[in-house]
Amino acid sequence: MSANLRFIDVAFHYGSVPVLDQVSLDVPTGSFVALIGANGAGKTTLLNLACGTLRPSLGHVELDGANLATLPATQRARRVALVPQSLPIPFAFTVRELVSLGRTPYLHPLRGERPDDRLAIERALEITDTARFAHRNVLELSGGERQRVILALALAQEPDLLLLDEPTANLDIAHQLAILELIRELNRVAHLTVLAAIHDLNLAALFFERIVTLDRGRIIADGPPRAVLTPEIIGSVYGSAVQVIDHPSEPVPLIALLRPTEHGTRATAPGSDHNHDWPRHGGTST
Repeated sequence: MSANLRFIDVAFHYGSVPVLDQVSLDVPTGSFVALIGANGAGKTTLLNLACGTLRPSLGHVELDGANLATLPATQRARRVALVPQSLPIPFAFTVRELVSLGRTPYLHPLRGERPDDRLAIERALEITDTARFAHRNVLELSGGERQRVILALALAQEPDLLLLDEPTANLDIAHQLAILELIRELNRVAHLTVLAAIHDLNLAALFFERIVTLDRGRIIADGPPRAVLTPEIIGSVYGSAVQVIDHPSEPVPLIALLRPTEHGTRATAPGSDHNHDWPRHGGTST
């Protein structure tokens, strides 16, 4: 499992609304990279460009040197897996049935599962600790259980590149740590290249060796947690004042939130500047 992902001068617009502007980003094989930024910064759009669901308005995205737009859809689906923020499940699939959909790019229209497919499905169930309820209805699972099933679905694809959009959203602390620890282990053991949009800055600092910061469609910071998670950068991107201290047991920064001002507006850290021409936008361009 390995893949090198590159964005080269990528811009993207939803109609007339700019979302990404001149984004150049190199995610080498075996990387473990967090993508942070406020709502509307372009994180989800960037991930959808990385898996080929969207195509750039300008520039291009490369996978191991090949233009992603020129690769056949089946080849992209075999090599790149995206775990979305939420996955609508219209039918009462069992866990195994849903995870088996990850083998779709490998299946012949006239043949069922082969031994390799069954092995990949069982391996994905075991890795994510979902084998023990493989025959349960997905709709009856808890949020944490369902999130692990969606990850198993992606892993059944046996991808070289794993993209995650807020994989810990709506999970309790224990499940947040478990999911990220699992993904980190896959990166270490299988050399799976990982790019993940992360909402919680402290989780990004604790688990990821490199953090890329998007602000209004542009990359404004890229580096290790201590270089990126500063009061100035956080204040500029999120419009909130924070104090950055040392983590009590790990060699990473810890972000402490500060209360808003007495006038009810959000405090702004030194160095913040919200007088940008780049517009805020919501919806799918997160």
